Amino acid sequence: MITLETVSYAYPRTDREAVAGISLSLKGGECILVSGHSGSGKTTLCLAAAGILEHEYGGKKSGRVTIDGKDVREYRDLSDLSSRVGILFDDPDSQLLFTTVEEEILSALERRGFSPEEVEERLARVLVVTGLAGLKDRPPHALSGGQKQRVVLATTLALSTDILILDEPTSELDEEGTGSIVRLLSDLKAQGKAILLVEQNYSKMAGLVDRIIIMENGRIRTEGPPGTVLQDEVARRTLIPDFTGIRTGMLGGNGDSPIIRTKGLSFSYGDGEALSGIDLSIAPGEFVAIVGENGSGKTTLVKHFIGLLRPGKGSVMVDGKNAATAPIAELAHSVGLVFQNPDHMFFADSVFEEVAFGVDNLGIPEREKAVMDALAAVRLTASRELYPRWLSRGERQRLAIACVLAMQPPVLVLDEPTTGLDGAESREIIGILKQLQENGHTIIIVTHSREIADRCADRVIRMEAGKIISDARMEALHG
Repeated sequence: MITLETVSYAYPRTDREAVAGISLSLKGGECILVSGHSGSGKTTLCLAAAGILEHEYGGKKSGRVTIDGKDVREYRDLSDLSSRVGILFDDPDSQLLFTTVEEEILSALERRGFSPEEVEERLARVLVVTGLAGLKDRPPHALSGGQKQRVVLATTLALSTDILILDEPTSELDEEGTGSIVRLLSDLKAQGKAILLVEQNYSKMAGLVDRIIIMENGRIRTEGPPGTVLQDEVARRTLIPDFTGIRTGMLGGNGDSPIIRTKGLSFSYGDGEALSGIDLSIAPGEFVAIVGENGSGKTTLVKHFIGLLRPGKGSVMVDGKNAATAPIAELAHSVGLVFQNPDHMFFADSVFEEVAFGVDNLGIPEREKAVMDALAAVRLTASRELYPRWLSRGERQRLAIACVLAMQPPVLVLDEPTTGLDGAESREIIGILKQLQENGHTIIIVTHSREIADRCADRVIRMEAGKIISDARMEALHG
């Protein structure tokens, strides 16, 4: 269904090839999983396979891509291509335009020219299989990251194209949501659909995948059936997260006065209550993981720590400051927040200036050293002059972490910090955070990763429907 023949591509303003000499074929009823380090060329490969590079991007291109035996250059435009290929990008916000979830899906169906009866039937079916029936009247911008991801996936699936190209389709989903999507993709594969899937955690997709491709520096490093590829040590570290031995001794929470405390915290988005009566104390030096299903209130809670949301009821104290009234700039001296979607943070023309903005804003001394130390910590030193939005999703995630690290706040809050990272990179990021904890920082992460929560955190807080339903210190669970 898709064939790439020695495809190479370099983005504008750079001679470095994002993909180089790529040849592969994808057949009906087949699922290929593509993985590799951030910046290895995974997303560019997807854009090439979908024909988007040919029709939307400048830069230097060579090689040939065919879809259903037809050269992508022979398709009129992206609309013509979209009748054959459904694509989900790694940033769901970039694909959301309308005022309700239902309108997002309907707009795609109506543009395709289906009859009113078929539109209604497809809408009803996809809302159920993606778990969105109860959210169909909600505005997409008010949803959690995982819920947004499901909306975009629902829009893609509703069109029933024969080819699906999915870039990290479950990266922001909880375990239940991931399981339902994998079952749905398995059904589509059995129907003869072709699936090209970028994914960093093989275990989630093990029953779905026929072939694995590991990318490295824009080239295919290794390719083959899972049993063969996973014999390669690099591939295994890439695809199977391993946090064994990363936890250090419990460093915080031993009777210290809390650096963050909430009492009776409640908050609502319109008529919907997102937080209800949250009582929470976090001591200096703790490493806390906040877990729960999409929409459980995790992100809403941590946004109160930096003043991005103010309590509807109750109080929030952060490092002695009242977060209900303190200016955000004042709270930023105490708490740094890395968003779930790192693109929400970026506006500068280079990686260096992106990190330097916060350093300058807070008057951090030794500007050059502060910026370069932060970039070195996340392995982006060589990218200091690049435009931030040219980076891969994983690289943008690391840049967002660097922006916060450089400002040197005592509390670091990270919303899904390993999204878009492979197993080795995830371990590296958590290792950096554990080192920061040992240096005296308080670390709070929102995560869907059971491995990170169980193996790396000192304390795990579980949320459900806007409430804390459990709060356990891991030393008690692990002895």
